[in-house]
Amino acid sequence: RIDSVTVDFDIIGDGEIRVRATVAATDRTGVEMEAMTAVSIAALTVYDMCKSADRSIRIDNLRLDLKSGGKSGNWQRPAAT
Repeated sequence: RIDSVTVDFDIIGDGEIRVRATVAATDRTGVEMEAMTAVSIAALTVYDMCKSADRSIRIDNLRLDLKSGGKSGNWQRPAAT
């Protein structure tokens, strides 16, 4: 059971938007796929709204950065070197 979902948008620079989803659940199961789906749908929605202005829009770097709890415990993407 999912308790909450938030989707945040950050304007990074000229023509770049960061989409971040946070999903919380009480059950001891991961919700990574739900978070990745939320980000994907949000990014596709932005694409759909902006495609008339620029057809070369890309959706890049869809990835999991951090998870906590669940059966497998905590995980964080290592910092880029």
